[in-house]
Amino acid sequence: MGIETVTTILFSFSVLIIGVILGGTVTFFSRRMLISRQMRIAERKAAKVVVEASVEAKNMLNEAKQAAEKTKQASDAEHRERRAELQRQENRLTQKGETLEHKLEAAENREKSLANKEKEIESVRSQLGEVKDRQLKQLELISGMSSDEAKQNLIEAMEIELRQEASRRVRQWETKVKEEASEKAREILSQVIQRCASEVVTETTVSSVSLPNDEMKGRLIGREGRNIRALEQATGVDLIIDDTPEAVTLSSFDPVRREIARQALTKLILDGRIHPARIEEVVAKTKEEVDATIYSAGEQAATQVGVHGLRPELIRVLGRLKYRTSYGQNVLAHSIEVSHLAGMIAAELGANIAIAKKAGLLHDIGKAVDQEVEGSHAAIGADLVKQWDRSPEVVQGIAEHHGETDSISMWGFIVTAADAISSAKPGARRESLDFYLKRLKALEDIANGFKGVEKSYAIQAGREIRILVKPEEVDDLAAVRLARDIVTKIEEGMNYPGQIKVTVLRETRAVDYAK
Repeated sequence: MGIETVTTILFSFSVLIIGVILGGTVTFFSRRMLISRQMRIAERKAAKVVVEASVEAKNMLNEAKQAAEKTKQASDAEHRERRAELQRQENRLTQKGETLEHKLEAAENREKSLANKEKEIESVRSQLGEVKDRQLKQLELISGMSSDEAKQNLIEAMEIELRQEASRRVRQWETKVKEEASEKAREILSQVIQRCASEVVTETTVSSVSLPNDEMKGRLIGREGRNIRALEQATGVDLIIDDTPEAVTLSSFDPVRREIARQALTKLILDGRIHPARIEEVVAKTKEEVDATIYSAGEQAATQVGVHGLRPELIRVLGRLKYRTSYGQNVLAHSIEVSHLAGMIAAELGANIAIAKKAGLLHDIGKAVDQEVEGSHAAIGADLVKQWDRSPEVVQGIAEHHGETDSISMWGFIVTAADAISSAKPGARRESLDFYLKRLKALEDIANGFKGVEKSYAIQAGREIRILVKPEEVDDLAAVRLARDIVTKIEEGMNYPGQIKVTVLRETRAVDYAK
């Protein structure tokens, strides 16, 4: 081979080596650039992931804080509610303790009074015994009769004399007092009655709901009775579905519950969607509406009679009387009328009109809760008002308006008179036929139970009883005593609105025949 060939080969070999080196270098740098680019992309993705993780962590932290805040608020609300309930229970216990202390003090005072009276009675008995012994000895010496005979004659003579004298004096005293009191009372009451010409309101809470058709009964019952169970459980009212066409009956001792059930049932029937969830929703909404109606009724009643400053608790309880009836008379309308009448009577007597009106408006407030608390509605109402009203005169008028206390103040007489006027006017109250007949029979039985009574007749719808006596057994003075005894017996043994007039008739007839 020649030198040129070798040189060519070496040159080609060098070029090849240089190409290989350049190719490897290019490949190296290309790969390095690719790796750098991938690293930059990876770093950006990592930074993005870190940012997203940071945002998500912040969101989770905020949600955790909100959940913790809600839990704290719920816990605080529950804590406040429990504290309020404990405070209410403590107040009730304190009031009961004060009532018991007052009763114990009254009992102790009565015991002391009875002990003093027993001592006085023993002293009088000893004196009477000495007088009796002296009289017996004198009678035995003077008359020569035995002590038993003398005793019997003396007792009979004294009894006859005392009866005649007592009857004459009682009759004179009653006649004088009745004339004076009747004239003044007639004047006051006539003015009051003339000024108050209100309508007679005799409402009863509706206890039946009309249905568009009898198929609605099946929908109200629901599959396996689930709808009727849900309705009874949500309202506390018994739903009676019987053979009565296109009607169902609601039964409950609580008139407010019965009204809620009536309204809720009416809405469900109109809506057509009747299932347990819908029933609970409608009943809850109806309860809110009835509560608002009750409060509004209490406010309207207080505004109507001009009684201001009542606590919201009293207004709410007063409004419950809108759904309460007594002998068919709406109690809230009756309370408003009694408030007007009490104010008029107080004006005639020169007493505080505002106190009389408030006592008249609240006199039957105990009837709103008398099914939940033991005792008469007068005592319940007085305790209820005492909690939220600091006027002792109002509490007195409420507690005394049925004569259940030992004494009666001026406010008790005012409220009693206004209550009697409102209840006793014609058409104000009604009672069932059976109860009415029983009351008339009981009235006649009381009169027939006295000695010397021949016949008795209850007339004027039980407002008067006329009694015929045997003239040979009952004289004129005994007739007066008999009328008074019958009045006392009626007052002790019967409950009745207004008053009952007792008339005793004594008649002597002389009959002969011409032959």
